[in-house]
Amino acid sequence: MEPSNRTAVSEFILKGFSGYPALEHLLFPLCSAMYLVTLLGNTAIVAVSMLDARLHTPMYFFLGNLSILDICYTSTFVPLMLVHLLSSRKTISFTGCAVQMCLSLSTGSTECLLLAIMAYDRYLAICQPLRYPVLMSHRLCLMLAGASWVLCLLKSVTETVIAMKLPFCGHHVIRHFTCEILAVLKLACGDTSVSDAFLLVGAILLLPVPLTLICLSYMLILATILRVPSATGRRKAFSTCSAHLAVVLLFYSTIIFMYMKPKSKEARISDQVFTVLYAVVTPMLNPIIYSLRNKEVKEAARKVWGGRWACR
Repeated sequence: MEPSNRTAVSEFILKGFSGYPALEHLLFPLCSAMYLVTLLGNTAIVAVSMLDARLHTPMYFFLGNLSILDICYTSTFVPLMLVHLLSSRKTISFTGCAVQMCLSLSTGSTECLLLAIMAYDRYLAICQPLRYPVLMSHRLCLMLAGASWVLCLLKSVTETVIAMKLPFCGHHVIRHFTCEILAVLKLACGDTSVSDAFLLVGAILLLPVPLTLICLSYMLILATILRVPSATGRRKAFSTCSAHLAVVLLFYSTIIFMYMKPKSKEARISDQVFTVLYAVVTPMLNPIIYSLRNKEVKEAARKVWGGRWACR
């Protein structure tokens, strides 16, 4: 009788960058600094959007959700990755690997949907300004955000269960620095067609479909902006979208490279470097982009922190 994969594999070894010690020594301070900036920057965005009443709008509600997602996503693997960069023992338990895989899939998938929702919000704000408060009500905001979180969690739990139930036949060395599902599936010695099918459907639903909706929203937004008679009005309308557009380009360009490229049998160091870019750099840049490109956020931050110093 074939032993179950839980009996055969109780823990995995995350090989990561272990074959490149010089790269590990370089990545530890770099990733530590980026993770700290990610935590501080995104926490500041959430705090400011909650504390300043002027930011109690759908746009900043979704921005706060995006910041929470970035904190959750990076926290699923960066702390353990930092420990492994300094340690010779780079292991993770079977259950820990499954939890890490599920949470990273869920938060990453939710961000795909949330970026599309944010584009739709900008479309309503610019193209339907008079009806915007009615069309994008607080209740609808809660429903859209909640549905994104819940649906992506259910999808990710399903993908994780299917992947982790596969037999691994004692193979336990993951050629990655995290329990990334594609890297784990390469260890399976059974039929992965069901898991591959689920991942393909998920990739189509969460990459081309939301990206198409985002492009359509911005085409309509651009058409509306070009009809604005004054140059000042056009600049103001575009400034409300430029930060979100920059985040979309950064996010989708890296994730499409990772998940839509042809699969290879052997993991390459370039794949892991791009994963670091997607997983660490993008969440760090999001609050910076929104802070630099948004006067309301900067003014709210000055007001909040200025008020705190005045109280002291």
